[in-house]
Amino acid sequence: MDLQTPLTAASLAERLGAPWRGDGTLLITGINEIHHVRAGDLSFVDHPRYYGPALASAASVILIDQDRECPPGKALIIVPQPFTVYNQLVWDERPARDWQQAIDPSARVGQGSTIAPGARIGPGARIGQDCYIGPNATIGEGVTLGNRVVIGAGAVIGEEAFYFKRTPEGLVPWRSGGTVVLEDDVAIGANCNIARGVSSATTIGKGTKIDALVQIGHDCRIGQHCILAAQVGVAGNTTIGDWCVLQGQVGVAQNLRIGDRSILLAQSGVGKNLEGSQEYFGSPAQEAWSAFRELALLRALRKGK
Repeated sequence: MDLQTPLTAASLAERLGAPWRGDGTLLITGINEIHHVRAGDLSFVDHPRYYGPALASAASVILIDQDRECPPGKALIIVPQPFTVYNQLVWDERPARDWQQAIDPSARVGQGSTIAPGARIGPGARIGQDCYIGPNATIGEGVTLGNRVVIGAGAVIGEEAFYFKRTPEGLVPWRSGGTVVLEDDVAIGANCNIARGVSSATTIGKGTKIDALVQIGHDCRIGQHCILAAQVGVAGNTTIGDWCVLQGQVGVAQNLRIGDRSILLAQSGVGKNLEGSQEYFGSPAQEAWSAFRELALLRALRKGK
């Protein structure tokens, strides 16, 4: 997420009362968790296992729980609980906002768009032209819809990410600093849930059509002109290419990449990256004809042939 008011590494360290190493003049322009960091971002690390990847990432400023040698071109701020500080910074940038009206006064609804009874449009949301928002649907804070987008009844676009930090006291939710972007001509079925990004935008590409009861996790990137049938579930931070088809009840694990023009047959379970332009089946998903041959052999073995 981008900061409304950038600040330097040294000024943040002073505000926190924390020691720092490296270049204190570096300007912090955003806050991002490790999967989406860019130059200018602040991120955090709190486990030795991840020190190397964090220090080698694109992040300019890193909250860290141990004093380490600072790589060139970066700044480290040493704090006992990096996640707690990181999460509070996100809360400071995106505080809780109370919705008093069905369409928040700060939202913008384009010409020709229809908002059905019971629908709610959150603060800072942007609805394009000729959209349809179905009954009892919710468009969350800061969500952006392109033109001619259709949202089915009861769908929730931009709920908080299902993302937690495990601590000795229990599971602490990350404050979601990201948003959701639905590009032109996207259609979302009834009772779908598309989670906002933890620190970036969950994005549904132009022309993609999503059936009812589909769950899209935080920070996912769904390509253009895809079809996702009923009860598909895509876990967080997964990227699906253009012109893909996910048939009913397909499940996709987190942090994966599925290539363009992939077809995933019904009830397949995806646990690894998949190349594009192929048809897949099974759990774990594999090339469809290979899966069918294995099933045929198993049936033959059961019959004693």
